[in-house]
Amino acid sequence: MEIVVWRKYRKQGYTIGRMYIDGKFFCNTLEDTDRGLAQYMSVSEIMNAKLYGETAIPVGDYKISRTYSPRFRRLVPQIMNVKGFAGVRVHAGNTAADTEGCLILGDNTQPGKVLNSRKRVTEFETRLQIAGGTADLHIVWEYNE
Repeated sequence: MEIVVWRKYRKQGYTIGRMYIDGKFFCNTLEDTDRGLAQYMSVSEIMNAKLYGETAIPVGDYKISRTYSPRFRRLVPQIMNVKGFAGVRVHAGNTAADTEGCLILGDNTQPGKVLNSRKRVTEFETRLQIAGGTADLHIVWEYNE
């Protein structure tokens, strides 16, 4: 399964993107503030620019795997090997206040929010499970500020 998140809107306090699965639009994404971080940067560069719990995942290429989350007490999609971050998940929420660097899925019908998040996450988890529990993730910039 090939997933691309195109970050479309970088706003004060949040970032809105569009998720495509195998080339087809799936849903919108919501993340914390994009601080211009990229996977090619060193850990020290990332840590110098990052604000804990208020920073979007660095753009780059990652693997997603279903791993056990003590917080959620079940298998949850985890974005693996994110420099300077730990425990980055794909989960439900509605605003940037609902994430500490994770990727939230939903429908962006209101500024700064996603709705129908639990439904989109359930659909995503089902697709990931059908795909064998792993996927390739590419996070890229394409801003309309």
